[in-house]
Amino acid sequence: MNSASRLLSTFTHLDKHIAWLIHQFGPWSYIIIFLLLFAETGFVITPFLPGDTLLFVAGFFASPAKGALNPFILVPVLILGPLAGDITNFHIGKWLGPKLFHNEKSKFFNRAHLQRTHDFFETYGSRTIILARWVPIVRTFAPFVAGLGRLTFDKFIMYSIIGAVIWVLVCTSSGYFFGNLPIVKNNFEWAMVGMIAVTLTPVLIEGFRHRLKAKKSART
Repeated sequence: MNSASRLLSTFTHLDKHIAWLIHQFGPWSYIIIFLLLFAETGFVITPFLPGDTLLFVAGFFASPAKGALNPFILVPVLILGPLAGDITNFHIGKWLGPKLFHNEKSKFFNRAHLQRTHDFFETYGSRTIILARWVPIVRTFAPFVAGLGRLTFDKFIMYSIIGAVIWVLVCTSSGYFFGNLPIVKNNFEWAMVGMIAVTLTPVLIEGFRHRLKAKKSART
């Protein structure tokens, strides 16, 4: 099994991995989940870590049927993880960005991902901080690019908080309320794919609106 297949298997069987984590580490699993979300949004070299799926599965294990995680502890932890990651990544972009991406052939700091996120900012402006939550890789690079582009921290943190709260509540509540349905439990891999598709909806709607606006502007 190649690395891509192993990564896909990890995402689609994340429920088994989180169950093992909770069994092995008990209350410390909250900190481990926090660190996973922190790393996924806090470092441009770890965009492959789970985000949406991790939130969904965490909500699933916090549901009354499972009761393995306390939702009143879990939700603040899940919000603080990506928020702390955003703040860290913002300052990395602000102070170290030009040096990190100086090498065109760097294997760790992917310039294609950087350009993709730059394009997001060109299209959506500061709202990218919120919308990027729903797009893997882009949500990792968005705070970095915000720092690189010298976006004011007050504006950045406002959008970051809004984005983190909405993202966590939507994904976690989805797992909490729907994770124990038989159709979901028996088809968990497809549920993960479907959940990611649903979370992409806001970006697709925003992209459609942007296209309509661009067409209207071109006609005038």
